[in-house]
Amino acid sequence: MTQARLIPSVTGETLESPVWSHAERCLYLIDIPARELLRYTPDRDAVKRWPLPSEPGALALCEGGGLLVALRTGIFRFDTATGTLTHVADPPYNPDRTRFNDGRCDAQGRFWIGSIYEPRDRAEAAFYRLDTDGTLQRVFDGVTTANGLAFSPDGRTGYCADTPARKVWAFDLDAQGHPSERRLYIDLQAANIDGRPDGAAVDSEGCYWLALIDSGRIGRFDPQGRLLQTVELPVRWPTCPCFGGDDLRTLYVANLRTGRKPEQLAQCPAAGTLVAVEVDVAGLPERTAAIGPDSF
Repeated sequence: MTQARLIPSVTGETLESPVWSHAERCLYLIDIPARELLRYTPDRDAVKRWPLPSEPGALALCEGGGLLVALRTGIFRFDTATGTLTHVADPPYNPDRTRFNDGRCDAQGRFWIGSIYEPRDRAEAAFYRLDTDGTLQRVFDGVTTANGLAFSPDGRTGYCADTPARKVWAFDLDAQGHPSERRLYIDLQAANIDGRPDGAAVDSEGCYWLALIDSGRIGRFDPQGRLLQTVELPVRWPTCPCFGGDDLRTLYVANLRTGRKPEQLAQCPAAGTLVAVEVDVAGLPERTAAIGPDSF
């Protein structure tokens, strides 16, 4: 593993939801408060930005091209060639107080997406699943800030987290992708691990890489929830990792600067700059959403 490096051409207020497109050899990600979608092409160190009509919470690659974008106001398909949005699903919440937050596709091509209850004074957020016919199902509730969505290489185990609770759960998925047996996977407080759980990714060995916001680290956990290693970062507030590059051994880490005090930013001037680190184990190819035009 090499030392983490900054990518100065990619900056934002709250960078989130990085996904690597192998076909395009580029990284897509969002800036939530800036209401922007970004595309970073490493070979040319080129960045393209698209404005969005409301705050994005997560991205997914679509089969056949384009992206799914979960906005505060609903889920849309985004055409990267034209910049147009096509409505897929309405938000299942009051957008005055809640928005989508964090997402990942499963092996069946369904988009799992969480929400964040913005007052953050009670557990009013939930996890949802966008099925391939375009219908949105509520799966788990009782969380305040849904995060940490990821799936095992065989697609039989899913993971999800609640950031303020500092807990991550695992759950089983049957052959049709139906969830059951949700159980505690990581309790950061009980394990005496610094930081709070944010976004996550799973590698080819089935280990779970979790952004530990406030700690400046990514933690790699085995399938039993044991911490195997940590990746030290030049930023304090990582939000989500993903694997990219031709060999899927570049760990890209989004992070934020929004809401930090001036004295905190003075101590961490790189906050909000995309980070990359070459790691020893490959990730998994990003799964795509099987949401076609006939679904909406």
